[in-house]
Amino acid sequence: MLRWAILFAIVALIAGVLGFSGVGGMAADIARICFVLFLVLFVVSLVMGRRAIDGPTI
Repeated sequence: MLRWAILFAIVALIAGVLGFSGVGGMAADIARICFVLFLVLFVVSLVMGRRAIDGPTI
């Protein structure tokens, strides 16, 4: 997911430099969504992984 965010950010930068503002804006929005989704999944995996290591409590 992070690779997709970086890829779309690069596409947005290149499109912005070349003057394609519509494509650049859309790519930037997609990159932002992918990055936020990556952060959410990363935090969830950290919490769930930590819970699995601790084991069940009785």
